[in-house]
Amino acid sequence: MTESGHFEPVQVHFDDLDAMGLLHNSRYALLVERAVGAYWNRLGWAPDPARSSFKDVFLVVREFKVTYNAPISGAGEPLVHFWIDRLGRTSAVYGFRVLSADRSVVHAEGYRVNINLDPGTLRPVPFSDELRTAAEPLLLPAAA
Repeated sequence: MTESGHFEPVQVHFDDLDAMGLLHNSRYALLVERAVGAYWNRLGWAPDPARSSFKDVFLVVREFKVTYNAPISGAGEPLVHFWIDRLGRTSAVYGFRVLSADRSVVHAEGYRVNINLDPGTLRPVPFSDELRTAAEPLLLPAAA
């Protein structure tokens, strides 16, 4: 697996755990969302067009697939490794892995597809040049 992309630490809290003390399956997607959101927020993205550095502010998830490999037990700080497999005209496909803090265990992996929508029409619109430039560090070499 490539080391391209970005590694973002995320928090697993006690209330993220199920009755067996394992990270609840629905929380893996939430960890990925938090990691990707933290990355873009640091670059200036915000859901409010008046505050965002990007005009692309109405991004929705079309598809999300998670394969669970090894459970996370207890609270802690795993890593989410994510990258962009494909950046199309109106959509982006992110790949991700949820890793142990030392990167030795792949707890889960998968992908998610984002679509850039026009907030007025709710129809797909092309990504801005600014967003495309900001996404370049996340692109896998084959996708660049």
